[in-house]
This record gives sequence, structure tokens and C-alpha cells, in this order.
Amino acid sequence: MLNLLLLCLLTVVAMEGFAYVMHRWVMHGPGWFLHKSHHRPRDGTFEFNDLYALIFALPSLWLINRGIGGDLGNWAIAVGVGIATYGMIYFGFHDVIVHRRMSHRYIPKSAYMKRIVQAHRLHHAVESKHHGLSFGFLVAPPIDKLLLQLETSRGRLRSPTGRETPAPSEAT
Repeated sequence: MLNLLLLCLLTVVAMEGFAYVMHRWVMHGPGWFLHKSHHRPRDGTFEFNDLYALIFALPSLWLINRGIGGDLGNWAIAVGVGIATYGMIYFGFHDVIVHRRMSHRYIPKSAYMKRIVQAHRLHHAVESKHHGLSFGFLVAPPIDKLLLQLETSRGRLRSPTGRETPAPSEAT
């Protein structure tokens, strides 16, 4: 039982690496056609990017189902629950805390929470699929490094109104 709990926790940790890879090279690559809705001002409750939640939930549901059904065993349940747990953590951090898709009064106070919230907001400062920064969700580089990276970025920056503005290198 302890091994299954450890496998579940290891899966949660590994999902941050998987999420980084998917965000950087899929969502900001060939999957941009869905993800770009997330980098634009949202009209309404949902955006095309929300389809990724369904796409990423499928392996979790499949593993849990096959584990309960008996063909794959308890390890599949542990991994499936680990994937689902990461999904819930991601939803709470990304959709609720950072993007405020649900009303709340939470204000980040710890240095860690302030850093990851600010890092994700800096990620959204770049409007295009190229030249992005900070693709992780629960792990973020120091803010000073991100600000330097943003300053030297050739990407189009989002203005406070949500419209694209020229990158610093294009402004002159």
C-alpha cells in the first residue's frame, strides 16, 4: 500500500515535468490553435484551451478504469489518481488563483505563491506562441531572471488592454 501511495506522489511530481513539456512544445507549438484562446481576453466562461483539461483527463480515467477492472492492477490506479491529483492542483492554482475563473478572496502571501503567480502572469505578457517564458505551473524560475528574459524577448507583448504591442526590440 505504501508503494502505491509513493507511486501516486511520484506521478504528481512527474506531471509537472510533463506539463512543462506539453505547455512549451505542444501548446505553444502545434497545439497553439487551441491554446491561443488562453492568451487572449476571454469572452464568456469557457475558452477553446479548456479542451486540454479533457484531453489530459483521458489517460487518468483510462488508467483508473483499467486498474479497477483488473487488467492493469493497482499500479494503474495509483498513476491515474496521481495524474488526476495534479489536474486538481493545476485547476486550483491556474484557473482559480491566477486567472480568477472562480470568485475568491485569496491573496498570495508566501514567497513561493507570489513567485509562481507572478511567473505565470509574466508568461501571459507575451502574446504570441513564440518567445514565451515560464512554462511550468508549480515550479518557476526567480522573477528577476524572468524579467530579464522578458526584456530581451522578441515576442509581442500584451498591453494592459489585452491588445498586442510591439516587443521592446520592435518599438524603435
